[in-house]
Amino acid sequence: MGAAEGLEAEIKSLIVEALDLEDVAPDEIETDAPLFVEGLGLDSIDALELAMALEEQYGVTIDDDPDRNQEIFASVKSLAHFVTEARTGAAASGGA
Repeated sequence: MGAAEGLEAEIKSLIVEALDLEDVAPDEIETDAPLFVEGLGLDSIDALELAMALEEQYGVTIDDDPDRNQEIFASVKSLAHFVTEARTGAAASGGA
């Protein structure tokens, strides 16, 4: 399992734990499937809870930009890409 796949698996587990999804196992979440409406069917409250969990777990900051956030929260794959970019950017700028 590569770094990207490992991060995607972590994010799937984080989604299940943070949103208390009792009927969903992390390995049942498709990496490319939409998280909102179709797919997992998450809503805006779920997005807020997930954003807080991502900030706590990975130290990333999610700005108040609805268009960008729609891209970030589109799927597990897009969330993993955002976390990777944010970590790389923080490391490049001397952050954690």
